[in-house]
Amino acid sequence: MLRLNEIIGLIVADLHILALITGLLYLLAAVCAVREILNSRTSQGSIAWLLSLALLPFPTVFLYLVFGWKLFDDYARDRTQNGRADRPLRAKDLALVDREKDALWPVQVHVSELPFLKGNEIELLVDGQATFDSIFAGIDAAEEYLLVQFYIVRDDRLGQELAERLIAKAKAGVDICLLYDDIGSTGMPKRFRKELREAGIKVSSFNRRHKFLRFYGPTRINYRNHRKIVVADGKHAWVGGHNVGVEYLGEDPRLGHWRDTHVRLSGPAALGCALLFREDWEWATGERLPPRPPKELETPGEESALVMGSGPADKLEECAIAFTDLIGRARERLWIVSPYFVPDVDIRTALFAARLRGVDVRIMLPDNPDHKIVWLASMAHADAMVQHDIAVYRYTDGFLHQKVVLVDDTMATVGSVNFDNRSFAINFEITLWFPDPKTISAVEAMLLEDFKACRQVGMAEVESRPLPLYVATQAARLLSPVL
Repeated sequence: MLRLNEIIGLIVADLHILALITGLLYLLAAVCAVREILNSRTSQGSIAWLLSLALLPFPTVFLYLVFGWKLFDDYARDRTQNGRADRPLRAKDLALVDREKDALWPVQVHVSELPFLKGNEIELLVDGQATFDSIFAGIDAAEEYLLVQFYIVRDDRLGQELAERLIAKAKAGVDICLLYDDIGSTGMPKRFRKELREAGIKVSSFNRRHKFLRFYGPTRINYRNHRKIVVADGKHAWVGGHNVGVEYLGEDPRLGHWRDTHVRLSGPAALGCALLFREDWEWATGERLPPRPPKELETPGEESALVMGSGPADKLEECAIAFTDLIGRARERLWIVSPYFVPDVDIRTALFAARLRGVDVRIMLPDNPDHKIVWLASMAHADAMVQHDIAVYRYTDGFLHQKVVLVDDTMATVGSVNFDNRSFAINFEITLWFPDPKTISAVEAMLLEDFKACRQVGMAEVESRPLPLYVATQAARLLSPVL
């Protein structure tokens, strides 16, 4: 056993190594600090990083590389090369552009860089069975190509059924691309991908070209592709909250019934979903997919729709801008449904202002958690809503996962965006915007049924939180920027 003086001697002997390591840590901390100053989006978040980097470079430097170092210039470059900036110009030449809706919703149009397009047929798909019945029918009917993208693809019964149907279509000559997120689909076995590739299906993870051991690779752990998109022949698209796993069919015994919403969109706006997929695919693989619009642009319905993609490659937090504007325009009702409710200061302020205007603000959240820390942070924010006279409802018939917003009789949204900082600023997301009465009425009817399965949170419940639970919720709330 070494004596104390021997230990001190070893430390002194290696003091130059310790000094070098410490110096490198502070140098890296300085680089991170400069990077944060130059790319800051919110002062409070940046100040927290800067103080931590200065006072505790280890382990803050490594945490910053994972959670703070945003580098998506390559994605933005690919998007520009794909002609994203020209899309509104090309679309304006189409007779299907709904210029009236564009004029009514200029913020959403600018954020999307796409116009509202007319001539769509919209179908709400309530829960997993209806969603995957519709998606699988669309896959079976595809004639030319399929673009399939999910955050989570599991190798379970549902994942195997998806794979079997895709393999069958590939053997029939349909071109197929499957894109999944590395973090969401962590458990996907190589065998699953191999079977698909052997059938001629192109398969890629979102981080395929950006490996973990590259210098900026660890940031990809934090920035995830949360989109759920299926496009068939450029004519039909499916977007919403469902991933590929049997829990989304309500077969998880712990969570029980899984309440979620998807949308089947048929018509010109489906091409917007295909464009987002192409951008993601090129960034992930380096391969440019041809646009392949339908030979005849069909108009199966009469509704307008806007496809909005958002993510960390945006110059501003454009998703948050679009939803803040939406909240600010509410005059009669604002119903928000989200499994995770961790809003930033701007969203909270907009919600409080809406309630002071006399708007019927309702927030529907799950009663039971699937991610404990996020659920605790969400409880802290929800309790603050109740304290400001905003109605909070807890869904009690299983787990609530849908992402839906309804404003007055003017707009409904369905997509992958949660009401948290991760969806607004960190993840790649997709939202469909519907301004026409038919879909708005369908969303209203759907949510009214959901409210029947909810209990409202009152002030008595908020004030009676046990002290340990209250401390836990407030501690989790401090992690809001990265949840």
